[in-house]
Order: sequence, then structure tokens, then C-alpha cells
Amino acid sequence: MRSACLVAALAGFVYAAPSPAPQFLNFDEIEGADVPTVTGPPVDAVSEPITYDEAAAKASAAAEVTDDLSSPQKRDLAPRGVNEPCSPQPDGYGPKPTTDSPAAFLAYQPFADTANAAGANPPQGYQTSFQNLQASVNANSYMGLTTLKTYDTIKCQQLCDAANLCTGFNIYFERDPTLAPAEGCPNPAGFTNIKCTLWGSGVTKEAAKNKGQYRRDFQVVIAGSNGYTKNNPPDAQPGFTGPTEFGGAINAPGNYIGQKYFPGVYDAGKCAGACQANTAYDKRHPNSDGTYDACNFFNVYMLSKNNVPQGTYCSLYTKPWEKKYSTNYGQYRGNDYYSVSSSYGYTLNPQDPGHI
Repeated sequence: MRSACLVAALAGFVYAAPSPAPQFLNFDEIEGADVPTVTGPPVDAVSEPITYDEAAAKASAAAEVTDDLSSPQKRDLAPRGVNEPCSPQPDGYGPKPTTDSPAAFLAYQPFADTANAAGANPPQGYQTSFQNLQASVNANSYMGLTTLKTYDTIKCQQLCDAANLCTGFNIYFERDPTLAPAEGCPNPAGFTNIKCTLWGSGVTKEAAKNKGQYRRDFQVVIAGSNGYTKNNPPDAQPGFTGPTEFGGAINAPGNYIGQKYFPGVYDAGKCAGACQANTAYDKRHPNSDGTYDACNFFNVYMLSKNNVPQGTYCSLYTKPWEKKYSTNYGQYRGNDYYSVSSSYGYTLNPQDPGHI
């Protein structure tokens, strides 16, 4: 079985011998994790398929934990193509102001009216997290983009519901160029795209940081941006009972064996994989008396920094804990507040006795 000295050196999975110590956030791992390089759609994209593979992510999480436990070393997306210079750009179905300028686009009242009406009537199973902003979401858990023909929150909701692990969406009007800006057309005429982006973590006002950018001399701006968050719990996990909803994160008086943090999409399956990999490793490296630390319960939650979702945090235990122990709602790191949301527990069924 791994020693405390060995595991203290590991940068990934952080092991703790079962003890009553509080389960504080491991900021070394959080700040040292590989952050996803894609935090939103490319500026020239009008569609982008959802490529998140839940099964592959779970397997990768398990492999990462095994690597972390057996080695002290931790272990980008391919560059995207660009449009041909001055080539016509697709879509542009949205309305546009009479004057073709960034200021006129931002001041166009029909955008605000549409967004405010849609914000007051969220799709069933969702709640409005923000409305009528002039910025779109930019976060670690980007899943995909679809350009719509109308400002249709129900269509966007259906796309989210059809995508595994989608927990929210952002719909907005965007001023885009009719031609791909280049030397021969640095500032072409603009038109309006209506974009629907899907996210694997909470869509919050604080995450709406993308106010647009320049493409050569053409200024992309955003208006009528609404965010919606799904009310549903995470999926069930094979071999576990749950999910059981908690208030905050579990802060148990004992039986805590470690934690793992995964930046990006909120995915309880990664925690299940981490829990199972931890048990498998310990079982291969038991104590001299044949005992080992079996992961019989895990707590998964979304970790946010200043209310901007960051990733999935997993805490592992040798026994299940009840909701009354879910008392850790967050912690400060300097001036930054790391908060807990979407906290759930999963219990291994049947329980592993922890001995050979």
C-alpha cells in the first residue's frame, strides 16, 4: 500500500490517510491543473459539433488517478482552420439595425426586448441565470455551438438536453462580418448571427466575459445574451447508488482518503472512475495484514472561482456520509472565493470490505 510520504509528493490525486481532518480544498492541485484550452467557440465559427465522450472521459480520469498514484509526475487542441480571405460567411439570419456599426448593434432595442421576454419565460427544467447582457459565456466547460435561424430558447434547450452532461446554455445575438476579414476587405459589412452555445457547468453572469473582439478592422460585438441553467441532478453511475443531493461539500469526521480535481465539464463519471481506480490501486498494494482503503463513497461537486465554474471536484471516502455533513460551502484563497455547487453523493453498491 502506498506510504503517506510517497503520496504527499504526488501532484495529481491527493491521498489522505483516513482521519478526522477537515476536507479543505487542495489549491495546489486546482491551480496546477491543465486548464482546457478552448473556453468558447472560435470567433469565425457558426457551428461546432459536440465531441465530449463521457465514457472516454471516465476512462481517462481513472487512468490519470492510477498514473498519479504510481508516479510523482503529472502528465491542446489541434489548431483550427481559418476562412479563405474575403470569402462569404454563412448564416446571418438575425435582424439587424439600419445603421451598420457596433454602437448601433449594441443599442438596437429589439435585441433587448427579445432577450428580456425570453428571460422571463425560461424553458421547462431550466432557470434563467442572466439576461440581456452584452457579453457571452467564456469558461472551461465549452461543449459546442449551433447558429439558429431565430432566437429560439426551446431549440437551444433541446440541443442541451440531447447532449450528455450539458448543464446549461447561452443564446445571444452577435454582429459578424459578411466576408472573412482580410487585407482586401479589412472591414466588411456586418450581419447578425443568433448563436446557441452549450456548457458542461453552470452558466453564470460572472462567466459572461466575452464582449467580442476584432477581426482585422471589423468589430464583433454581442447583444441580448441570455444564460440558462438546467435544474436536473447528474446522471446515475454504474455500480453506485445515487446521486444524493447535498447542501455543500462533505466535511466528514473521518474515513476521508483523498481527492481529485478535473478542470472543465462537470462530470460525475470522472469521480466514479477516480474512486474505482483508487480502490483498484490500493487492492494491488495492500497493507501487510491484507487490508486496503476501498473507496466506498464519493462526493462530486462543481467548483467555481468568484462564481465562474472551473471544474469537477471529487472527494473520496471509505464509508458513506449523510447530508448533515455537507457543511463546506467554499473557501477564500486571498481575495478569490472558491464556492461549491451541484454537490452530490454516490455510494458503492455493494460495499467493498477493504481486505483481501
